[in-house]
Amino acid sequence: MTNWEEKYQTGDTPWNKNEPSPGLVDFLAARPGLARGAVLVPGCGFGYDAHVWANAGFSTLGLDLAPSAVAAASSLYKGQAGLRFEVRDFLADEPVESSDWLFEHTLFCAIDPNQRDSYVRAAAKRVRPGGHLLAVHYFIPDTEGPPFGTDRNEVVSRFSPWFDLLEDWVPRSYPNRTGLERMFWWQRK
Repeated sequence: MTNWEEKYQTGDTPWNKNEPSPGLVDFLAARPGLARGAVLVPGCGFGYDAHVWANAGFSTLGLDLAPSAVAAASSLYKGQAGLRFEVRDFLADEPVESSDWLFEHTLFCAIDPNQRDSYVRAAAKRVRPGGHLLAVHYFIPDTEGPPFGTDRNEVVSRFSPWFDLLEDWVPRSYPNRTGLERMFWWQRK
């Protein structure tokens, strides 16, 4: 099992791009009329994606297992209205509140594939009926991870029992991930 806190403490964070997900930035810019509400960002790391949601007018909670990541995000965005960060285990901790939106950027591929059903159940518990899950998945074949490989068929089969797929597309990505990410917009049944 990956020790995420150790990775943050030692600076072994190759996934960190020091900016939010380009796909998320484009999604929100193209849809300024989205109904505002509560957003949950599990695996938030340094908080870049959570910051973008809060800047767009959403009440945003970023979660991460690593206290060092949460401390850094809290410091980086100290005082920003509508944004808070907490140390929590998205897979194991019971939700405190339900969200209108859940956004994740490659968290699904970061966890061990044996935990993916737990991930889907955790997402379903945290998104209110009629709410939305927006996710950027990293499509790679790797079996030794993290990240661990996945593909569209697996994503659709795992999430479809709980969510209706509204759209999926190849988003704008970081240069080293161009064409390897796919964005999914789901609605909770």
